[in-house]
Amino acid sequence: MAAKKILVVDDEAGFARLLKLNLEGTGKFEVQTETKGSQTVNAARSFEPDLILLDIIMPDMDGSEVANCLKNDPVTRNTPVLFLTALVKNKEVATASGTIGGHIFLSKPITADELIKSIEQVLGEPSGKSEQKLT
Repeated sequence: MAAKKILVVDDEAGFARLLKLNLEGTGKFEVQTETKGSQTVNAARSFEPDLILLDIIMPDMDGSEVANCLKNDPVTRNTPVLFLTALVKNKEVATASGTIGGHIFLSKPITADELIKSIEQVLGEPSGKSEQKLT
């Protein structure tokens, strides 16, 4: 089975690298990172990800604006987006049904296992295990 392609968009380069290392370490994912929201559509067009992990608060363009741009682009409109944010606590995820504007969201910090499980749910893949905390 070919590795699923994940585009990680987060202005914190260190966090994006940590996600890349953890996800690629499973052998199930190929990961590209982008630190500028404004470059996300171009990155997604060239990388053609199966899923985009998208931070909400970024200095140049917030995640909801990026998600709207992705939905308005004919090449990226069907690519699933999973918001990953420190803005929302785990308790709030449960009370908001885990969605923002129809997109699933997860709160930071998150374990690698929780993230992989969510990615695999969105992509319809079986889940793996890893308990390292990602912050």
